[in-house]
Amino acid sequence: MSTSQAIYAGWMEIPTSAVNEEARGRAEDAAISALVDQYAGALYRVAYSVLRNSTDAEDAVQEAFLRVLRHRDTLDEVRDHRVWLIRIVWNIVLDRKRRAKTRPETDDVSELARVLPSKGLSAEELAAAAEHHAHVLGCVEQLPAKEREVLLLSAFEELTSVEIAAVLDITESSVRSRLFRARNLMAELLDHNRSLR
Repeated sequence: MSTSQAIYAGWMEIPTSAVNEEARGRAEDAAISALVDQYAGALYRVAYSVLRNSTDAEDAVQEAFLRVLRHRDTLDEVRDHRVWLIRIVWNIVLDRKRRAKTRPETDDVSELARVLPSKGLSAEELAAAAEHHAHVLGCVEQLPAKEREVLLLSAFEELTSVEIAAVLDITESSVRSRLFRARNLMAELLDHNRSLR
């Protein structure tokens, strides 16, 4: 083979590093796709539990996955993807909630209809269930912020004390004490409101 043929042959070959980079990129894309498939619903529930608006919750989940894309090279370092993702979306929704303090909150009736059971219930039963759901959420909103946070993550997302501590960056004993206070306050609020009826 002549020198010029060897040079041309070298130009035609794909460097091994480029092949490895492409394969790694495909693996990262597959990993992110798997995260979306597995955790998008849970992240939506977390976002909705704070924002109470389906569109805002969807936007928060999308923003969370955009952040994941930006930090895709650190995916291998994450021990618990579920807790990591919930922490990301939790920070996003709290930032949005702080920014939206001046904007009045409205309940998204279509979202309530989506989450309430509808089979075999009469119109009156559906209305009563929607009213009860709104009442419980109203009581949750009356809780102090720290207690509300742990209750939402525990009751709605069924996270353990260890996972909640990781999401909120507090100790596990703080989680347990806040959860204890939250449950007691919720019982008092529900009893008080029941006595007013």
